[in-house]
Amino acid sequence: MTDSQPSLGASGQLRSAQWYAGEDRNAYIHRAWMRRGLPADAFTGRPQIAIANTASDFTPCNAHLSEVARSVRDGVHEAGGIPLELPVVSLGETQVRPTAMLWRNMAAMATEEMLRANPVDAVVLLGGCDKTIPALLMAAASVDLPAVVVPGGPMLTGTFRGVPLGCGTDVWRLSEEVRAGTLSQEQFMRSESAMIRSKGHCNTMGTASTMALVAEALGTVIPGVAGIPAPDARLLEAAHATGRLAVELVAVDRRPSTYLTKASFHNAIVTLAAIGGSTNAVVHLLAIAGRLGVDLTLDDFDRIGSRVPVLVDLQPAGRFLMEDFHRAGGLLAVLHEVRDLLDPTALTVTGQSLVGYLENSRAEVHVWDPEVIRSRTAPLLEEGGIAVLRGNLAPDGAIIKPAAASPHLVRHQGRAVVFDSIEDFHTRIDDPNLDVDAESILVLRGCGPKGYPGMPEVSNMPLPKKLLEQGVRDMVRICDGRMSGTAYGTIVLHVAPEAAAGGVLGLVRTGDTIFLDVPQRRLHLDVSDAELATRRVPDATTSAYARPSRGWERLYVERVLQAHTGADLDFLVGSSGSSVSRESH
Repeated sequence: MTDSQPSLGASGQLRSAQWYAGEDRNAYIHRAWMRRGLPADAFTGRPQIAIANTASDFTPCNAHLSEVARSVRDGVHEAGGIPLELPVVSLGETQVRPTAMLWRNMAAMATEEMLRANPVDAVVLLGGCDKTIPALLMAAASVDLPAVVVPGGPMLTGTFRGVPLGCGTDVWRLSEEVRAGTLSQEQFMRSESAMIRSKGHCNTMGTASTMALVAEALGTVIPGVAGIPAPDARLLEAAHATGRLAVELVAVDRRPSTYLTKASFHNAIVTLAAIGGSTNAVVHLLAIAGRLGVDLTLDDFDRIGSRVPVLVDLQPAGRFLMEDFHRAGGLLAVLHEVRDLLDPTALTVTGQSLVGYLENSRAEVHVWDPEVIRSRTAPLLEEGGIAVLRGNLAPDGAIIKPAAASPHLVRHQGRAVVFDSIEDFHTRIDDPNLDVDAESILVLRGCGPKGYPGMPEVSNMPLPKKLLEQGVRDMVRICDGRMSGTAYGTIVLHVAPEAAAGGVLGLVRTGDTIFLDVPQRRLHLDVSDAELATRRVPDATTSAYARPSRGWERLYVERVLQAHTGADLDFLVGSSGSSVSRESH
């Protein structure tokens, strides 16, 4: 699990006392440079609470988190702690290239190291945009100091031509309508200013919303907080309460390793299925579990979650948006519906079990809009979750989100149309002479952790223009990359091993027959082992693989693991605890 030392040592001292206690020169230096108007008792028995803040103008979904941090500070002060803001690496999903996933592990490593290196007794983690909450939780798991999350919350709903807009989901939909000729370019551009109405992250059940809700189901968020819209004053109230809780966590030494167990991940997987959450949660939960030493596998997602009904009618699987979800009762209302599927032994950061909290709050939690949050007797889908596919095309697994797939395509046989890179795809997909029809299966490779690098969100490939013009709106697509949590379609992704790691995906040729059978969990390339043994990966594929010569990208490509284990770096799996190292002077 962890080699961490408790925040309070055997002597009852705070961890930060190893910096501040005493009258020697080094203690003097540590205190003097931090005084800046603080009283002397700020360093004698008062817990030092870091506020790990991912606010950044380059991460627009998190730009408001400094306001949230101020409320956390007030709560910490009120409870007798000393709040200290710690800006950490911030990853803006819509901005950074080639993909934010490339730096998730770096953000986690940097946050972990800064928490360990500084006089920190506990940490409040402020995240919102897709990779920020996963990176913060990976860091918290590895440093194992008392930690609690405040999600930044979704934006309010924008409208265009009188219709609500789901950010992300409607970008994909409207852009395809332009390509199909059913929406003008002028109208598409006019929708841009209406897409993002307020501060906050995506208002669909994309990765940001999913990870906030899953973080609460894991037990790392005060129950009832995840999903509060970013502009809602109740988020600031919750942040204040979280600041108070952080001080309490130090007193009782409640660290992630004391309550995050396999049972916690069981509840997260049930939640992921019931909310119709993003496929990206799979790779993030696997990585967080790897930092904790929890034995979580890809098959657990299928075993636990694939038969759970989808109860939340939100885009991209449904109709509504996160503001509606909060109005309808939020996550606690959903968890009440599936509480018999939850593991009652899983604790939360409050010290109470998740199921216990649900039982105690039974009189306060309601489904206020059964159209948004369905009952078990009238679900959006009878079975949701994540289906794990295997076969010669994905011996280590691939995943598909049945809730986002077209029912007529979940059992499908088709002819492969192969693209050697994302550039090759963009060059040829709208070629009127492309040999493709509605029954074809689009195959894109070179987009895995090593190949791109970093698993970009390109698996939801746009359909060929000539098929869009014929009315086709979905096709089977297969890729070793990821897709946006706001995307939809019959898309097989996270194929492992990826092409750049020697996966069979690199050997597929245009014209090969592929069988997809989601109910039977099968993904098969109809080519014999003997034939595959004679094939070689085309130069067009290998020439597009990432070959960084220096820096983080080189380290990443050399040490990253495959998607089915969480795509962490091999030397970051596990924990180094919170032990204090040598003196600095």
